[in-house]
Amino acid sequence: MVTTRCALIVDDERDIRELLVLTLTRMGLRVETAADLGQARECLQRQRYDLCFTDMRLPDGSGQSVIELIAQRYPETPVAMITAYGSVDAAVNALKAGAFDFVTKPVDLNVLRRLVQNALQLGEQRRAQQQLTANKLQGESESMQQLRATITKLARSQAPVYISGESGVGKELVARLIHEQGPRSDGPFVPVNCGAIPSELMESEFFGHKKGSFTGAQGDKDGLFQAANGGTLFLDEVAELPVHMQVKLLRVIQEKSVRPVGANSEQAIDTRILSATHKNLAQLVADGRFRHDLYYRINVIELRVPPLRERAEDILPLAQSILRRLAAENGDAPYTLDADAGRRLSGYPFPGNVRELENILERAVALCDGGVITDADLYLPQSSPLASPVASPIAQGSAAPAVPVAESAGRAPSEPLTDFIEQVEREAIMKALEECRYNKTRAAAKLGITFRALRYKLKKLGID
Repeated sequence: MVTTRCALIVDDERDIRELLVLTLTRMGLRVETAADLGQARECLQRQRYDLCFTDMRLPDGSGQSVIELIAQRYPETPVAMITAYGSVDAAVNALKAGAFDFVTKPVDLNVLRRLVQNALQLGEQRRAQQQLTANKLQGESESMQQLRATITKLARSQAPVYISGESGVGKELVARLIHEQGPRSDGPFVPVNCGAIPSELMESEFFGHKKGSFTGAQGDKDGLFQAANGGTLFLDEVAELPVHMQVKLLRVIQEKSVRPVGANSEQAIDTRILSATHKNLAQLVADGRFRHDLYYRINVIELRVPPLRERAEDILPLAQSILRRLAAENGDAPYTLDADAGRRLSGYPFPGNVRELENILERAVALCDGGVITDADLYLPQSSPLASPVASPIAQGSAAPAVPVAESAGRAPSEPLTDFIEQVEREAIMKALEECRYNKTRAAAKLGITFRALRYKLKKLGID
């Protein structure tokens, strides 16, 4: 038996109710209506709805009350706010209260149909993705359980989300999960590192360009917003955007359209914006380095991802999961941590978070014997690399060079700096090669650099 989906329309304007009823009925929904807040409460008590639209102003209250009621008692029902054109503050407040999205008057039927389709996918998508989230975002600490629950809630909204957290905590993973659990999961997820795009190319990269619009534009090209149409655009390190791009991004978010470089008209885009940075964005706003109006548009909802040191109980389960993955990739039997190694990992603050844990274990796997990782196989810096200078001329986080401190301090002033550094590198590399019996792969791991980097150093320094 096929179950007909049911929608609730809450609006005191008869014309709006009739328009929505006609549109939704043609989409195969059964529609009920309420003219005020009291009728809406009665409808919600007696019937479960797959979707709800509510006007912002009602004769006996506010549509905000409908949204808050649904968010509290009927969270499985997506609700959208109907607002007057230009009521930005009301729309933002509705999204913060738990609204799925908003539509402005006069109602654009194409926008309305797309919104309805997105909303109807939410329930099934959310249930299917809950187990996936648990498998990918690991950890049973209270903070991680809360994070997974919040992701599930945010996925059903279309509000911009600002993901804050230190480097290495998994901000992009969180963004992917928000996308995968939402109604846009069938659409593209497009991540972009805002700090990796040259300033002079940003407008073309984000908005696309037309053939001949500048030197080298040999054909039309879609930008990142067009590539993410119907899906999600994840702006990583959004704090790195220059001011001129902040202005343009704000306009795109407000108008939901982009103008490719060299184009005479704008293109409508349907893209959810998620953003992240490891920097204190609020402080950058206070310092005048990030536009406050853009900050408030991308930070409708802030989601903080906790650092690993705040959930120490997750360290060993995470380590065991990483080791299982590494063993499978290498075709080896499962790797294990001995008791001393486990205790040392549990007590380390991990300034680089999960990414640092992965790097430490990858290095330990290359050094360990018999698949058992001991305390001696772990390289854990004594201080945070974020707060100290580079630990070695080879690479940050590499093994200490073999040159004694007193000797190097006395020698440095009498030699050119480049020659001195090369000598330190040569001695550190030779020591690592000897200790690893000239196994270059293990020597690279011991030094904390890649095999390719070691090969380059050997050639540069003339070491056979």
